[in-house]
Amino acid sequence: MAKQEKNSSENPLFQRIISHAKEYGFVFQSSEIYDGLQGVYDFGQNGVELKNNLKLVWWKAMTQLNENVVGIDAAIFMHPTTWKASGHVDSFNDPLIDNKDSKKRYRADVLIEEKAESYAQAGDPDKKQALLDELARRLEQEDLAGVRQLILDEGITCPISGTANWTEVRQFNLMFSTQMGSVAEEAATIYLRPETAQGIFVNFLNVQKTSGRQLPFGIAQIGKAFRNEIVARQFIFRMREFEQMEMQFFVRPHTEMEWYEQWKEKRWKFHQAIGLPAEKLRWHVHEKLAHYANAAVDIEFAFPFGFKEIEGIHSRTDFDLKSHQEYSKTKQLYYDEDLKDRYIPYVVETSVGADRLFLAVLCQAYTEATGIDAKGEEKTRVFLKFHPTIAPYQVAVFPLLRKQGLPEKAREVFELLRYDFRTLYEERGAIGKNYTRQDMIGTPYCLTIDHQTLEDETVTLRHRDTTEQERIAIAALPAKIGEEVSIRRIFEQL
Repeated sequence: MAKQEKNSSENPLFQRIISHAKEYGFVFQSSEIYDGLQGVYDFGQNGVELKNNLKLVWWKAMTQLNENVVGIDAAIFMHPTTWKASGHVDSFNDPLIDNKDSKKRYRADVLIEEKAESYAQAGDPDKKQALLDELARRLEQEDLAGVRQLILDEGITCPISGTANWTEVRQFNLMFSTQMGSVAEEAATIYLRPETAQGIFVNFLNVQKTSGRQLPFGIAQIGKAFRNEIVARQFIFRMREFEQMEMQFFVRPHTEMEWYEQWKEKRWKFHQAIGLPAEKLRWHVHEKLAHYANAAVDIEFAFPFGFKEIEGIHSRTDFDLKSHQEYSKTKQLYYDEDLKDRYIPYVVETSVGADRLFLAVLCQAYTEATGIDAKGEEKTRVFLKFHPTIAPYQVAVFPLLRKQGLPEKAREVFELLRYDFRTLYEERGAIGKNYTRQDMIGTPYCLTIDHQTLEDETVTLRHRDTTEQERIAIAALPAKIGEEVSIRRIFEQL
C-alpha cells in the first residue's frame, strides 16, 4: 500500500535524510512487512528518544517556566456534538480533484497555490497575489466549479501525466469516523479527534475552577490527532496520524492582540533555543483566516523541500467557548473579580506539530562534512548535530578492549552516569566504528576507557562536532557533561 515516497520529496538531500532516519532507527514505515501504510510512520528506538526529548522540553517550557500555564491530557474520543460545535463536521473539508489519466488525486487549492508561487519566483508577485485572491474568493463562495475553471485557465497540468484532463472538484471531510457501541443498530458515530484543542476548550471551566486560576492563564496538552489526508506526503511532514503540542491561553476580551504578540515572541525564541537558526525560520502571516480567528501567523522552517509550517499562533477570539456554550447549553462564563463582570474569555493558541518539529530538528542536525582523512584522501563524515539537551543519547561509554579489566572499569563509569544522563554502553567493535555509529545517531560525547584509566582514573572524552579528544578525570564527568546537556541551557534563552 505504500512505498518509499519520492514525488514532492525528490530533493536529493531530503532523500538522504529519509534513508538515514530509517537506517539508524529514527523512523520506519508503519507495517512495513505488509508493504506499509501510506501516510503512517513509526518512530524507532532513536526516534522515540528524540521525540520524547522535544516533547519534554516543550512541556517544561510551557508549564514550568510559565506560572500561569497548566497541563491536561484529554481523551481522543469525544462526544460527537463537540465536532459539530467546533465546525469540523460542516467545514473541515479539502477541495479535491483527480487527474483522469494518472488516476492521481490532488488538493485543488494546493495546485493553484503552487502555480501562484511560480509567478512570484518568476518575479511577478502581483500576479501571484491576484491568483491567490481569486482562489480565496471562489473558495469562500463555495464555487467548486469556479475553482476547477481556475485550474484550467492557468494551464495547470498533472505532474505525473502532464495532462489537464481533470475531474470536477469536490469537498472531502478529513475526519476519521468509527462506531461506539456493542450493537451495530444502536452504535453511535464518533470521530477520532482531528485536533487536540477541543479537549482543552470543553475542560476550560473544570481546570479553572479546580485550580483556582485567574485570567490570563493557559492550558497545555500533547496528544495524537488524526486526519484522513488524501495527499499525505513529504515523509513525516504530513501524516494521517500525528502528534500535536498545543496551548490555549485564555485572556480578557480585547486584550488578545497584546498576548498574541507576546506568544509570537516566546515561540520564536523557543525554536532557536533548541537549535533551529534564525536564518532558517520565517513568519508567514495568514491573509485568509479560519472561521474562528481574527489573527494568525505561522512559523516556517526551511526544509530541504522549501519553507513549511512547524507552528501556528492564532487569536481564536471567543469562538470556541461561545460555540460550545450554544451547543451544550452549559455557560462558559468566567467571573472577573477586578471588573466585577462575567464574560466568555478570548483565546490565543500556540500549536506545534511534534512530528514536523522532529523533522525540522533532524534536517537541521544532518551534517555532511568533507575533509581529508589520515591517508590523504577526501572523505565525507556524516553526523547529526543535535543540541546536546535533546539528542537521543547524551553520552556513550566504550572500553578500548574487551579484556584486561577495561570492560569492568567501563561499567563503573556507565553506572556513574546512567542515572543522570541518557547513556549508552558498547564493548563490541573497534573504537573508530563505535565513534562513527554514535555520530550517526547524534550522541554529543563518547568516553573511552583505556589502560591509562586504570592508572590515573581519567578517560578520553571525544566531542561529536569537532572529533577533538581530551583527557578528563572520571570524578569530573558528571559536572562536565551535566553543564553541557542541561535543559537550563535552553531555558535561559527563552
